Formats: sequence, structure tokens, C-alpha cells
Amino acid sequence: MPEPLTPGELLSLDRQHVWHPYGPMPGTAAPLLVESASGVRLRLAEPVEGQDELVDGMSSWWSAVHGYNHPVLNDAARGQLERMSHVMFGGLTHEPAVRLAKRLVDISPEPLQHVFLADSGSVSVEVAVKMCLQYWRSLGKPRKQRLLTWRGGYHGDTWQPMSVCDPDGGMHELWQGALPRQVFADAPPAGFDAAPDEAYTAHLRELIGRHAEELAAVIVEPVVQGAGGMSFHSPGYLRVLREACDEHGVLLVFDEIATGFGRTGALFAAEHAGVAPDVMCLGKALTGGYLTLAATLCTTAVADGISRGALPVLAHGPTFMGNPLAAAVADASISLLLSQDWGQEVKRIETGLRNGLAPAADIPGVREVRVLGAIGVVQLDHEVDMAAATRAAVREGVWLRPFRDLIYTMPPYITGDDDVARVCAAVCAAAREG
Repeated sequence: MPEPLTPGELLSLDRQHVWHPYGPMPGTAAPLLVESASGVRLRLAEPVEGQDELVDGMSSWWSAVHGYNHPVLNDAARGQLERMSHVMFGGLTHEPAVRLAKRLVDISPEPLQHVFLADSGSVSVEVAVKMCLQYWRSLGKPRKQRLLTWRGGYHGDTWQPMSVCDPDGGMHELWQGALPRQVFADAPPAGFDAAPDEAYTAHLRELIGRHAEELAAVIVEPVVQGAGGMSFHSPGYLRVLREACDEHGVLLVFDEIATGFGRTGALFAAEHAGVAPDVMCLGKALTGGYLTLAATLCTTAVADGISRGALPVLAHGPTFMGNPLAAAVADASISLLLSQDWGQEVKRIETGLRNGLAPAADIPGVREVRVLGAIGVVQLDHEVDMAAATRAAVREGVWLRPFRDLIYTMPPYITGDDDVARVCAAVCAAAREG
């Protein structure tokens, strides 16, 4: 075993060698060093702002819905590890992947019958785009190769997903001119409970109709636009998209990477609208935050269309596709979720967030407070001072990760009422100081 390193040594090496997400190299702000995690708490290697452990208000970027070190998921990982941690998926198959695929088909909207297992959410979007483009090529319509989405979206950091993220002021603005040119509708009007705006509905229908001959697919985040702005919109717009896509011969893709597995109060956000996409992307909470895994589901019509082409296969195959260890934990995570009254737990958290974040509306500089399911958002009227906001949250004993003008939380579903209140107090503190 290597000699243990002190926290100071680890942080020094981290600064020299480790490139963190959305950060410079070397880093300008020291990350907090986590020693272990259990339940909803992250234990720090050394105290920060007087705290040696923090309630995780982020579910590790929305994935750890069951919290950390869960005995059911630990047992699934250990049991699979004793059988095999990995085997290639080309020409071979195995029980964890088969069980997971069947499980996803059973719980997702009925028309989705086929599952492609990928490495990450962004890659699952890449696969979805490739499916849609290849579908139309196989049907002899190669001109249908553009995508339509609405502004304010975020779909990942790889190439095609970047092309359908918000092109103005987003993280990927640097790449405009190099990325494929997609078609952008206006951002959907805000408000989950708001009635669909007729003018906006007409705008969507007109844009899809005008570009139908070149559109392979429409791709959106249903109900919640995540990293693009944490905004909520009426499920009615999903029904409009479904109708317009059917009318004009365009595929519909729902990116449920952030919204899947109960986060919005429905198992999948598409259920709020009562519609099904042709292709759906899943990730994040799929493994309960244990291992990286994602999935792209499609209908039989899409799969058959690809199979009828000159190249009758989907030419995509990640080395770790269908990883048995990740698939076994994912199946256990879904079983754990469905074995409980997860809907009631999400509703309980929603109530706690509504009550706990209500005082934030009176804080100077706060533009809006909004809550949906286990998602709480405080939007400022200015760019958040991330360092100051983070320190304020840590002093309250909570880990948050603000960005742009947003201080938000997506706590694990096991977060108790007292800890939900603590998270809300931290969000309010961060809003006051950020």
C-alpha cells in the first residue's frame, strides 16, 4: 500500500495535476477534500469554516438519489464484483445488462422498447443524435440531418450535445461556427403550472413545419431545463412538440438525464404531459450515483428503420458498454427506488423546499424562487459570487454548487426534514452573501 498523504499534500498535488470540471489549470480555488460519505453527509478530510461534514444539497450533480454508502447498492456492487467487473459487450452479453435493459423498457413510456447502454449522459445524447440521423439516411432522406431545440437548454459537453445547448451566453458559446448549425426556437415561457401560450405554441409549430425537410429530430429537456438555467415550463409544450413532429415527419427526443427517476415528481418528466418520445436519454441517477452509466432508448420504428439501411447496424460501441458492475448497481438502484413510496418522499421534500426557500424571496437581489419536485431554485438578479456563496453554505454545514445567477438544490430523496430545512437555510445564506 502506498504511504498515506496528508490533506495538504493531496491538495498540492491536486492543484498541480488534476483538471477539475469547468475550471482552469492550475485551479484558482482550492476544492474541498472529501474523506468519505454516508447517508446525505460528506465527511471532510479537515474542517472548513468550522465544519467537518456537510449535508449534500446537490446529490453529486443530481445522481446520488439514495445518498451515499447505501447497503443495498453496496451489496449489489460487491456481489457483481465477485462474479466479474467487466467483459466486452461485442459478441458477448450478461445477466446484469439484460436485466437492466428489460427493467428500463418496463418502466419507461410504452413505445420505447430498445436500449443502447452508454458511458455517460453526454454520450447517450450523441447516440440519440446518431440514431436519428441514421434512421433518415436508411429511409433515403439524408437531407434530414439538422436538429431543432429551444433556447435555454443543456445536453452535455461532447460535440453534438454542445450544438443543441443554448448558443448565446452558454458554456459552449466558444464553439459557435465550428459546431453543426442547428435550429433554435425561443425558450419556452416559464411556469410549470402556466397554461401554454398560444403565440409560443404557434411559434413551435411554424418553425418545425418550415424546417421539416431538413430536420432529423427535435430534442428537448422535458419540463425542466437543467444546467442551462434551472427553469420550468408547462408540460403542454411537450404535447405540442409531439403533435408537430408527427404531422411533419420529425423524430422527437427527450433528454431525461437530469429529470429521470423521480426528480420532478413523476418517474419520467414526459409523464407530466402524457406523451412518449421516439428516443429518450437517461443517466445521472441511473446508478444512484455509484458508477458512470447512461442509456438511450428508442422505439421499434426507429430501430427497424436503421436496420433497413445500407449500413444495417448502429455503428457505435463504447469499450465499457454494458459494464456488468454498473448495470448491476443500476438495476439495484431502480429496484430500491420502486420498492419505496418515492413519490411521497419527493413530495415531502418539495413541501420542505417550498417552506424553507420562501423567505429567500425577500432577500435583496433575489429575482425569483421556484420549486418543482425535489428541485429548489433561487435566481438572483446578478451573477452569483460563487466563492462567497459557497463559503456561506459551508458555514451552514451544507454543500451547494451555485452557477451563473442561480443558487439551487437537488437533495437526495433520503434527506430528512431537518436536513431539508438546513439546506434551505444554506441556500438563503448563500443568496444573501452571493
